[in-house]
Amino acid sequence: MSEHVSPRGTFLKVADALKAQIADNPELTELPSAADLMRDFGVSRGVALRAFSVLQRYGVAEPVPGGRWRVIREGQRSSRRPLEKQFRDIITDEGLEVGAAFPSASALATRFGVSRPTVTKALDKLEAAGVLAGGGQGKVRTVRAVPIREERS
Repeated sequence: MSEHVSPRGTFLKVADALKAQIADNPELTELPSAADLMRDFGVSRGVALRAFSVLQRYGVAEPVPGGRWRVIREGQRSSRRPLEKQFRDIITDEGLEVGAAFPSASALATRFGVSRPTVTKALDKLEAAGVLAGGGQGKVRTVRAVPIREERS
């Protein structure tokens, strides 16, 4: 008689394994993709996605643009604000003046834990709004206008 594996609770086992990885590796910032989980654990895409949602309920992971999942460490705050607004804050918080070089897409992707294409889309929005100038492959983006901080009520 062949051994039959029950799919019930499999997503919980995958979530527990991921939670253990997060606890064992304090430098882990991004979780494996759903495809990686499917391959490593031999599960379906649905099971992998359910495991991610369990981690989100535990408060140890959150989705990021591009279909990836980021690890949330205790005491770490995550911003739900659009990326382009967070980039505007870099200009004001770091005191960048008009003409100053803006961080590269690679540096921003690492800093915010998102993919470079996601960063590029946000930077394109800031260029369209007239906040940044330049860009393109091998060219440094510069600050074109210093954004005015919105007053919060």
